[in-house]
Amino acid sequence: MNTSAPQRWARAERLDADRTAAAVHALTGVRLVVEGPCPGGEVGAAYVRWPDGRRSVLKSRPGARIEELRAGPLAVCGVLGARGYPCPATELALQVDDAVVLVQELLPGTPVEFLDHRGLDRALALNASQAGLLTEHPQVPSVNLYLLDDGPGYCLHEPLRRHGPRGAALERRIRSVGAGCPRLLAGHDVVHMDFHHGNLLAVDGTVTGVIDWDGAGRGDHRFDLVTLRFGLHAKEQPPGVVRRLDDILDALPEEILRPCWAHMSLRMSDWAIRHFAPGEVEHWLDLAEQRL
Repeated sequence: MNTSAPQRWARAERLDADRTAAAVHALTGVRLVVEGPCPGGEVGAAYVRWPDGRRSVLKSRPGARIEELRAGPLAVCGVLGARGYPCPATELALQVDDAVVLVQELLPGTPVEFLDHRGLDRALALNASQAGLLTEHPQVPSVNLYLLDDGPGYCLHEPLRRHGPRGAALERRIRSVGAGCPRLLAGHDVVHMDFHHGNLLAVDGTVTGVIDWDGAGRGDHRFDLVTLRFGLHAKEQPPGVVRRLDDILDALPEEILRPCWAHMSLRMSDWAIRHFAPGEVEHWLDLAEQRL
């Protein structure tokens, strides 16, 4: 289980790579050979090969407009790439009916399953480097926390309200936090929005890249540390890693930690209620209640 990008959660159909590659060929004349699905993720992506033999990753964003991606996630990745941040370059982006199809650089490494202390050090350093990068890029939208209203297919409030007294109480606390803070996350930092360890790539234990920037936007980069904490809750990690991250979160200003924690509590609890077994729902409610 991972915390998966909200945009993928909202549309659970799996990528039809062959049909998507055929659409790319019809629109551009470029014939991509589909090699197979990439590992991990709720919806997934596919490895493809260009006519010159290069390998890349094929993705599709149903319900998206290319103009929105160019102003948001693609712009963010452009800023990061110019700074040497290890995020994949977008090699092709086009509108195919109601979806945006992306072909992105294939970074070296495989998804991190267990985050050790060296990996956490690298994740913290990468996160810190996201600070202030969007000051001169006002077109990038700010992150919406959805603490008072529903997100587009995720961060839904009604499932919590209907999930017995415990879920209803959590939803009331989330709305209480939302009533006391801005709707949009403040700041001019890059926010990945799905910065969990499964979106970190590594080779021989060394983190080599960060993938899945589909939901990236503007805000406070420390939001991503809260996302990382929720991601680590999915399965037991090496000793001391979670404790270290908890200590960092506990030192954050309340006006930063509380709304970010409320958002992730809503996001994961809602999704677990609608898609996971009952025992797993309690697992996420346990974590949500730690700081709410």
